[in-house]
Amino acid sequence: MQYRPYGKHEDIQLSTLGFGAMRLPKDDDYAVECMTHAIDLGLNFIDTAMGYSAGPEGKSGYSEVLVGRALKCRPREELYLSTKNSVGEDCDADVWWEQMEASLTRLDTDYIDFYQVYHGLSWDGYVERFQPAGRGLEAAMKAKDQGLFRHFSFSSHDTPENIMKLIDEGIFESMLVQYNLLDQSNQDAIQYAAEHGMAVFIMGPVGGGRLGMSSEKINELVPDAMSTPELAIRFVLSNPYVTTAFSGMNTIEMVDENCATAARPEPLSADELAGIEQALEENSRLSELYCTGCNYCMPCPQNVGIPQAFSAMNMHRVWGLTEAAKGRYARLGPDSRQGLLQADACVECGECEEKCPQNIPIIEQLKETHATLGE
Repeated sequence: MQYRPYGKHEDIQLSTLGFGAMRLPKDDDYAVECMTHAIDLGLNFIDTAMGYSAGPEGKSGYSEVLVGRALKCRPREELYLSTKNSVGEDCDADVWWEQMEASLTRLDTDYIDFYQVYHGLSWDGYVERFQPAGRGLEAAMKAKDQGLFRHFSFSSHDTPENIMKLIDEGIFESMLVQYNLLDQSNQDAIQYAAEHGMAVFIMGPVGGGRLGMSSEKINELVPDAMSTPELAIRFVLSNPYVTTAFSGMNTIEMVDENCATAARPEPLSADELAGIEQALEENSRLSELYCTGCNYCMPCPQNVGIPQAFSAMNMHRVWGLTEAAKGRYARLGPDSRQGLLQADACVECGECEEKCPQNIPIIEQLKETHATLGE
């Protein structure tokens, strides 16, 4: 296993692969076994959250309970833990404190190493809900002073520009953001954080599971890569500004493969990275030939999720991620979050084609999408 310092704290050495405990196996004992097996292979860092569900019944917060069990396999000071306060909009100091204490109880630990003091922090959320007097920041300062957590951190899905504003506040020592082969939008923010002495943790290094499935097109980017997930993790860890990439691992075999990848001392070469960047640019241009996701075609009178369907089709057609594309397409239907439907609900009224600035033959491509990705 390779290790990198926690920002400017050279005395804290973190494994470059961390265990993301968002989607643990439903079997409690097996979930703990996966985590302890990773620890046996040199991983020393686990990330969870009070909002993460686990166990056969999908209990919210139960991920923290299982992580707490896994931490018992080593002396506490040998392992590093991060979790998140999901206080949300009701960021009163007392509520924030109750949430933190509940996490400590579930984790069965006296302290948290790196506390994401607001799960999914945005700049607006920081200014309007977390920072004002009597809110979460006040409670967080008190908790840190008492040693209940050791380092300020945040997780965010905000824009890179707003993430950099959070960095400029000067109170955070680390951050958790998304970054992977298919989404490099946070690259500038990642570099900015590292240049300010912060540690950078990465969520979604395998694209939220999209890169966890084999793709010949992606494997061709680096011929000697063992698998698509290996290439995905090596790509993230080749970024010198990244400290740790968290991967959700729910089998012993996945743990073995990812730990072996993180143990490789050599990053991707400059030529390999240049080749990947060129291929990614070409594939992105190809994606835009089909659909840019501008949403001008919406709303559809039949409530067909046109951009969503085409986004899934691009995963198949451009990236070769067919199984992941089918999974994404399957989310469309009456029970989806927005109630958007699959392409077979199209009645060929043509309204969408009149509004499309790229003149895409939407009706025909919807038929192709459903034939390819539908059941």
